[in-house]
Amino acid sequence: MSDVNKTIQKWHASFRKGSDFDSWGQLVEAIDEYQILARQIQKEIHTTSSTDFTEEQKKTLGKIATCLEMRSASLQCTQSKEDFKLEDLKKIESIIENILTYNKEFPFDVQPVPSRRILAPGEEEDLDLDDDEDAGACASEAFASRAPGTLLPRLPSEPGITLLTVRIEKIGLKDAGQCIDPYMTVSVKDVNGVDLNPVQETPVATRKEDNYIHFCVDVEIQRHVEKLPKGAAIFFEFKHYKPKKKFTSTKCYAFLEMDEIKPGPLVIELYKKPTDFKRKKLQLLTKKPLFLHLHQTLHKDS
Repeated sequence: MSDVNKTIQKWHASFRKGSDFDSWGQLVEAIDEYQILARQIQKEIHTTSSTDFTEEQKKTLGKIATCLEMRSASLQCTQSKEDFKLEDLKKIESIIENILTYNKEFPFDVQPVPSRRILAPGEEEDLDLDDDEDAGACASEAFASRAPGTLLPRLPSEPGITLLTVRIEKIGLKDAGQCIDPYMTVSVKDVNGVDLNPVQETPVATRKEDNYIHFCVDVEIQRHVEKLPKGAAIFFEFKHYKPKKKFTSTKCYAFLEMDEIKPGPLVIELYKKPTDFKRKKLQLLTKKPLFLHLHQTLHKDS
């Protein structure tokens, strides 16, 4: 079996796995699988050296990735007006299987996912050394990164167990108005910088005011507070798109440590890239009074 056929077979297996989770009502697992597959497809079609697929096939693959993103969004927003149903998604299964010979019109009027690069850890520093304040390493890939706007629902409540909702209010930056498509990546790391939960990413912020970018979005932490290990921290990486270099860059980051988990508002400092998940070499982004503004809510059933 050729490498390209192995790739297609792997994609098909991933699609079946995700749609099975979806049909069983295991929504978190389905979202994860759809997002992983969408990223794998995007990586293939945006690799300039890839000759396994024709340009027309890459366009079709891009539309498949869009459909996967749309189904993920539908699972996370039950009030969505543009609901993309599981039965709709299943129509693309045969297209994945037969992508090398598929020559019909795509069943949905969608556009391919834009070719924006999300760089691997360390890669961005090699490309962006001339821009100290505007670069940074992306989040760890132990859990798949998500496309902007793919937040997970709150975990089921259990007696005596505490859940945490972190509302990202706003971030203060001296060049806030110049940031394109800004969003925040949220991850939970242990003391060694290893992911404890799936990485989440906020929708792109659209409101900018003076030195602030407003998010006003709730992030449901995917682990009970009591089960967070000693030394763990919640990281917030601020990212934005750089059109000249055509990739998404981490500009700065902040983190919330376990002793700071308390109900109510909280303001935390911003640090320069690259993101230091072990918190060993921290360097403030600026001396100006610009911070990340959060609000925490603890949920506990008695």
